[in-house]
Amino acid sequence: MKDLQILINQGESEQLEFKTSFGKETIEALSAFANSLGGTVLIGISDKGEVIGAKTTQESIQKWVNQIKHSTSPAIVPDVEQLTQDGKTIVSLSVISYPIKPISFRGKYYKRVHNSNHLMDLSEIANEHLKTINLSWDFAKDSNHGISDISLDKVNRFIDISNRYRDYPITDDPLIVLKKFELLRENSISFGCFLLFCKHSSLISTIDAGRFDSETIIRDNLTIRDDLFSEMETCMTFVKKHISKRFVISGKPERDEVWEYPLEAVREILVNMIVHRDYRAQGDSTIKIFQNRIEFFNPGPLPKGINMQDILSGKMASNPRNKQIAAIFKEAGIIEKYGSGIKRVRQAMADIGSSEPIFEILGDNFKVTLFPIRETKSGGVSGGVSGGVSGGISGGVSELFDFIRANPGLKTKDIKAAMDLPQRTMERWLGELRKQHKIRFQGAPKTGGYYPIE
Repeated sequence: MKDLQILINQGESEQLEFKTSFGKETIEALSAFANSLGGTVLIGISDKGEVIGAKTTQESIQKWVNQIKHSTSPAIVPDVEQLTQDGKTIVSLSVISYPIKPISFRGKYYKRVHNSNHLMDLSEIANEHLKTINLSWDFAKDSNHGISDISLDKVNRFIDISNRYRDYPITDDPLIVLKKFELLRENSISFGCFLLFCKHSSLISTIDAGRFDSETIIRDNLTIRDDLFSEMETCMTFVKKHISKRFVISGKPERDEVWEYPLEAVREILVNMIVHRDYRAQGDSTIKIFQNRIEFFNPGPLPKGINMQDILSGKMASNPRNKQIAAIFKEAGIIEKYGSGIKRVRQAMADIGSSEPIFEILGDNFKVTLFPIRETKSGGVSGGVSGGVSGGISGGVSELFDFIRANPGLKTKDIKAAMDLPQRTMERWLGELRKQHKIRFQGAPKTGGYYPIE
């Protein structure tokens, strides 16, 4: 954000509004910004630009965000920042120009005109809706499939998931729901409807996933051809199967899980693969897991007028290639807010001390490469675990030693079950601890267990 005082001096504008406190006018302004060019509401500033200050706590700010989410449709999730000016707290609530419009606030639609919010008429609402759907391939009618190719059980599952995030639950039957979301029009389903709720395999949404021991040797592979919700779950399960994790014992009743790659970053990339994929392209999406990186490859060029620098800057509003799929994913809580995916991936990787992820445009395709948590020479890890040993007992090996010290005498299978470790990882870590003379096996092979050597 620009210097706060500079913003205040500029005064209210097409993309800036002042409020002395949070209220329904704040949400109205944010919905108007989302329907226009985006913008910011500063809480704790009077109309004349006087710094009043906002009385807040972390809990009250979270309540504001929840109120904004529950009062708007599709739900707005603003970026929140606490600032200080003249010793007083100012809260900044910012939204981008939403790609799927119009956004409603309590059933009404607003747009930003100069420095005020105006109620949109029916013509303006219809125009915004048409601009959203006209260029989206997934909205078009699918002439190759019909209602019989859709699983109504899957539609009902979507309704159940969506109702967790709605103040007013959906009570209609699944076919009415499909019509309301325009997935079913004049008894014809859209391409998006088929991809989201297909009853059987979908060849056009194939994702190939593999675990590689080298550039040419594949240890495990999986071809995924399912509805898009199931593909998300299956891809996450496959990645978790082939990356390491450790447990951090912090004195809390439950141990903390630390993964070799942050799951929120993996999830964000998978969501972007599905929402931005060009399903008309001949190639398939692929996931390649190597010992030292994960590569995600997706068919589909960048939208016209957008380059890589725009994306990495985080200032460019998201423009989903498949707007209907994006809207349904948002209803289901899979997409929390538009335009923040790459920003959140980069932040998640920075938080664990990993190398910067690589984003590449390869012809008409997009590639993302993630790197695991780095291990320090002192035997610790930068933000997590690499699952190995560097310069002594470290990462997961250290946690295993702590676990054996706290639970002496356990057998291998009991330790494996308690720490939820793969067999090969378990054997490697135990071997390292024995080599370092940190543990010993005591007793008969079938009844003995591991003890620490103090």
